[in-house]
Amino acid sequence: MDIQKLIESLTPNERKILPHLEEKNLDDICRKSNLDKVSVLRAFKYLKKKKIISLATEKKKIVEIGLNGALYRKKGLPERRLLSLLEEKRIILIPEAQKESKLSQDEFRAALGALKKKVLIELKNGKIIFNANKEEISRKSLEELFLELLPLDLDTLSPEQQFALKSLQNRKELIQIQDKKTTKIEITDLGKKIISLKTNPENLIEKITPEFLKQENWKGKKFRRYDVTSHVPAIYGGKRHFVNQSCDYARKIWTEMGFKEMVGNMIQSSFWNFDALFTAQDHPVREMQDTFFLDKKTKLPEKKIVKEIKDAHEKGVKGSKGWRYLWDEEEAKKLVLRTHTTSLSSQTLSELDLNKLPQKFFAVGKCFRNETVDWKHGFEFNQTEGIVVDPNANFRHLLGYLKEFAKKMGFEKVRFRPAYFPYTEPSLEGEVWNEEKKEWVEVFAAGIFRPEVTEPLLGKPIPVLAWGPGFDRIILKIFEINDLRELYKNDLNKLRKMGVLMK
Repeated sequence: MDIQKLIESLTPNERKILPHLEEKNLDDICRKSNLDKVSVLRAFKYLKKKKIISLATEKKKIVEIGLNGALYRKKGLPERRLLSLLEEKRIILIPEAQKESKLSQDEFRAALGALKKKVLIELKNGKIIFNANKEEISRKSLEELFLELLPLDLDTLSPEQQFALKSLQNRKELIQIQDKKTTKIEITDLGKKIISLKTNPENLIEKITPEFLKQENWKGKKFRRYDVTSHVPAIYGGKRHFVNQSCDYARKIWTEMGFKEMVGNMIQSSFWNFDALFTAQDHPVREMQDTFFLDKKTKLPEKKIVKEIKDAHEKGVKGSKGWRYLWDEEEAKKLVLRTHTTSLSSQTLSELDLNKLPQKFFAVGKCFRNETVDWKHGFEFNQTEGIVVDPNANFRHLLGYLKEFAKKMGFEKVRFRPAYFPYTEPSLEGEVWNEEKKEWVEVFAAGIFRPEVTEPLLGKPIPVLAWGPGFDRIILKIFEINDLRELYKNDLNKLRKMGVLMK
């Protein structure tokens, strides 16, 4: 770009400060160009990019006056005010001296310490004795001279000033040392050439609007030149957190597959979270090492369903043996942070109209377990639950639903293995391949509810397909994250760069 074209590319603010660059002082350039510091500094960056100036940032430690220092610079240091009193009375009682000097207790102590250190006074028998000549009173101390000169560059202090600084630093809010950045401006040879030309194109068109084009005001005028290859600032539009995006997408998949959503509280009774799902009351999962308990209890539902659940645990149903122990109502009343969204499934089954089968339900929500946190475990996680209540449902249907959901979430490599859960039989675990970690990661826990679950809740043992994928592990794959802990760090830089889920 030749010089004339370069001049025509300057912004209005660049053109305003160009004649004043030789001042090399930010405050002077601001004053002469009638621009604020932010505008001038921004213009400096543009001029640097165009190689008209070079910029160097210099960091300095500046000694500045503090809050009390400003007050004492005006009224005098406490020791100065006490000396003025001692000029009239060479010997004075300590209480009387504090009262007449009108100093606070802290100021009076500081004044005594300073004067005693300089051997100007002596303390004896509760009295202050001034034992120096009157010339000492009229002479300003190093501390007073230092305060008058502030602000000062810390690196340029003389030995006397360093002594005064050390003395004043021990006193509250007299001085403060702050880091300050100064911008050093150097005009390049190109910049000097442009300034010497003293050309400042006026009436360049800066922006175009529809009205401006319609009125044809642009004819015969020059446009300011723009560098269309320049990088523009990144704009980060508002968007939902990527975890919430993923949960919304899971809802979309399930509803498209004909499922209705189940919703409920994160705090559940042990009855719905465990007992209704045929989890024995002495099962390890019901201990505080695995579950978060609340220090409260709640009421149980209607007596009929409580009795059915109690009988299933103690005696079993239709030939099964149950757990063969005395089921405890008080244990079932304990409140927990739900360990799985399957607690919603048990409640949904208890309220289901059997005349409207088959029916399909899903849930997406937070669950809580007392886990050791690592890359694939967290004590707080999302789960997506699903149940299909259908007299004709079978195990192959279950595999079909799971494969379809995994495929829609972007997983091609899925495998299933036999597993055990207290409330399903047969049971399975579904795993997806993690390419980064080179290992299979469990995301599905599924099976067909046992009669000990369905008969007390439905009144008869109807087949119910059930699953509960660990949904956060699925989100890791979608957004190419390698550690579960990264989901909830709320790093703003990462969140801004995180994509929008559009499938």
